[in-house]
Amino acid sequence: MKLKNDDSTNASPSPRRTRFLRLRRRNDGAQTTGTVAGRREQRAALLFILPALVGFILFYLWPTLSGFYYSLTKYNLLGSPRFIGFDNFSRLLHDPLLLNAIWVTVEYVVLNIGFQTVIALGLAVIMQRLTKSIALRGVLLLPWLVSNVIAAMLWFWLFDYQIGFVNMVLEYLNISKVPFFGGEFWAIPTIAFVNVWRHMGYTALLIFAGLQTIPTYVYEAASIDGASEWRSFRNITLPLLRPVLAMVLVVTMTGSFQVFDTVAVTTKGGPMNVSRVLQFYIYQKGFDQGEFGYASALSVVLFLILAGVAFIQLRLMRVNDTDMA
Repeated sequence: MKLKNDDSTNASPSPRRTRFLRLRRRNDGAQTTGTVAGRREQRAALLFILPALVGFILFYLWPTLSGFYYSLTKYNLLGSPRFIGFDNFSRLLHDPLLLNAIWVTVEYVVLNIGFQTVIALGLAVIMQRLTKSIALRGVLLLPWLVSNVIAAMLWFWLFDYQIGFVNMVLEYLNISKVPFFGGEFWAIPTIAFVNVWRHMGYTALLIFAGLQTIPTYVYEAASIDGASEWRSFRNITLPLLRPVLAMVLVVTMTGSFQVFDTVAVTTKGGPMNVSRVLQFYIYQKGFDQGEFGYASALSVVLFLILAGVAFIQLRLMRVNDTDMA
């Protein structure tokens, strides 16, 4: 007699099981394809990031670490660095010129940031509420496209005490000439004015970009409620613009603390050290007097000041919070 075949071994798989196995193979293949595609995208992304990463390491990270090391040494270009510990930082505490440089820098930053932010905010609101002309934006951006050195030389000639166009106009109007770059009172305000003129258009465009993120229906609702332009600006624009303003203030203040070109071209720290900002003092110590170790210590102080100012700004303005519901 023939034995019957076992159903568990000879029976064909059910249609439901066949569909399940087919779907499983398809999902496994899709996952494998997705994994391969993801790896290719990661390699492509790393390839594009690599030049910027190399530039960051060579021109930012390595010089920063080297600066911290040289701040602990006595070093000039004619010899090898000699480790002296924190002697340079001890010397900083008894350097009256450092205190003067910090005070002059703070004075410049207050004038530059104060006027630049207010004027740029006004220009941005005008562009957003009254006109959105592309030509106007281009005109506002033109001074920022001019080199720092060229802008400083231009205003240095215009404000010259003897042959400057501005003083010639003042003399024609029977107004006393003003020693813009040569006066102890006028030097820092004049330098601040030059940089406000150069950067206010760029700052205005940054703020204008932030204004574009505020929904128009918010202003429409305020207008229906009878709110004036000033009240809408105070109660709607400023609160909703806070994260953008925080970013703009951090960027502009960091740049203002590092002012150098305008001072080097015009006053060279004078007269009587009233315009010797911290960045120019670092340059003098390093390249004029050859004290690269001490100049590196001054650079560390500037780095710590900038880090502290940026941290305080971000915390006070609550940059991670938004009033947008």
